Amino acid sequence: MTRTPVDPNSVPAELRPYLQELVHRTRAVCGTHLVSVIAVGSVALGDYRHGRSDIDVTVVVDGALPGAAPPELAAVLAHPALPCPAAGLELVVYGADFAARPSGEAGYLLDLNTGPSLPGKVSFDPAESPAFWYVLDRSVAHRAGRVLYGRPAAEVIAEPARADVLSAVRASVREHSAGEGHLADNRVLNGCRSVQFCRTGRWQAKRRAAKAVAAAEEPFRALVNAALRSYERPSRGDAAALPTTDVRAFLAWVAERVDETAERCRTR
Repeated sequence: MTRTPVDPNSVPAELRPYLQELVHRTRAVCGTHLVSVIAVGSVALGDYRHGRSDIDVTVVVDGALPGAAPPELAAVLAHPALPCPAAGLELVVYGADFAARPSGEAGYLLDLNTGPSLPGKVSFDPAESPAFWYVLDRSVAHRAGRVLYGRPAAEVIAEPARADVLSAVRASVREHSAGEGHLADNRVLNGCRSVQFCRTGRWQAKRRAAKAVAAAEEPFRALVNAALRSYERPSRGDAAALPTTDVRAFLAWVAERVDETAERCRTR
């Protein structure tokens, strides 16, 4: 079993000390019940932007984990008890039995959001949260998760069924279409990633997906390129305003592409 990050160079230099301490504290709380700690999101997809990106981490534990462990873990990992160098930490803990089977449910033991630019959240009840975020994260984890400790991601986290993933993608587009709590540039880039997943069946980094959509879709090229330029700015507070009508029209187009893909999936 891997006791330290597989390759220190596999995660951005700005995050290495933080992630090493996160693993250390997680091991201290979970002990022998810890199965894996896995980086997902932008770190896994090779597109982490310091000052803009969150750190997404998935933890898998065995079924004998004491009930007191998730609250204790939330306490020792919460910012500023463990100062987060990124915009925020989004950490989800799953039981090994749940993580090992395909599911369209949230299914977590702990959902922790914390950090200097992220609204705080501590939840121990998966019924409190929309399932789609967790379905998408587990799909990324299965395909591209970077192991920080323990067994390989694909061995401990099952790929959700394609119909469940597409349903989650559609829910994500719906969430971003509403716009509440999301920066305009991220709404556009998330839409690009959704389209590219439908077209290729693979998860891509947001900026890579956006460049592909900009190259292929002339009507949306100016908007996508503006979103890319905004995303390159140093922090979330520097994000540019994008035309609301254009963003909504783009996301409506994205929703149609997702619905078409889901329909093809159903009729096969």
